[in-house]
Order: sequence, then C-alpha cells, then structure tokens
Amino acid sequence: MIHFSFEVPKAGSAWRDTWDRAFQVKPATISEMDLCYKYFGVSVELVVDEVEIISSEGHVTLVDLALSLCHAVSRLSAGEDTAIGFTEDDEVIRLRREEDLVVMTSSKHQWQVSMEQEELVGAFVDFLREAHARLAANIPGLADNPVIQRFSPERLDSTPGE
Repeated sequence: MIHFSFEVPKAGSAWRDTWDRAFQVKPATISEMDLCYKYFGVSVELVVDEVEIISSEGHVTLVDLALSLCHAVSRLSAGEDTAIGFTEDDEVIRLRREEDLVVMTSSKHQWQVSMEQEELVGAFVDFLREAHARLAANIPGLADNPVIQRFSPERLDSTPGE
C-alpha cells in the first residue's frame, strides 16, 4: 500500500511565505529555477508498506519534487531505472525495475521496499494531479506557467504506460 501526500504550510509559518511570495510576481513567468528553489514549500509524506520513504517532518519545494516525479514516471514507463532527488537534501531514492516490480532504496537509509510498477506510477501521477490542482487553485495564473504545465492533467493523460 502506498500513501503519498503533501500539506501546504499554515499561515504564519516561514514555509507559508514561499507560497505568499508568488502573489508578488507574475506567476506565469516565474522561472524554473525559482519554482524549484524559492516557491511552494510543503511537507510531504510517502509511506510504502509501513516504511516511511519521505518523512512529513521536513519540507521540500513542491515543483522541484513534481518535476523529479515526472522524470521518474517517464523513465519507469519506458522500462528504465530512475531516481528521485531533493534540492534540500542529499538523499537519493533509487527506483530499480525488476520485471513488473519496482524496488525502492535510499542512499541514506537501510530500508528496501518493492511494489507493483503500475501502483507506484499511479501514486506518482495522483500526487502530480493533486500538486497541479492545488497550485493552480491557490495561485491564479500559475497554470499558464510552462514549468507547471509539464505536470498538467492533459500532459499526465498522455504519459506512456498509463
């Protein structure tokens, strides 16, 4: 079983400022670098079969994670191994294909979990859909940003292997 979710920081949190700052610029023109490093911090939780892969204790930038997930979905759908990295952390989560399974390991922790590739890709795509929906709903005009469009529902619907 896979649980993959994120939480937008509450008002008053320093991480909430990473969302509020987007109202001070034209969202459709925020650069990829700024989206990956400056905006939209969230706490993320990824648990697979009761193993905590990503802890909700920390924060990551949502767009950076979303782009990493897009890359992972593309590679897995093409039958290739891949990895998920984090701007804020040197941990790398490796995703190695073994027939219809994906074996997930960490560069920092000793756990190893396996799951059906279809289930993992589905969880990633669901996460990406939710990320896009929350970003577009909270920040008017952000859906027109070319970086955000990389994980738009229309783009996800055309992902190979789904």
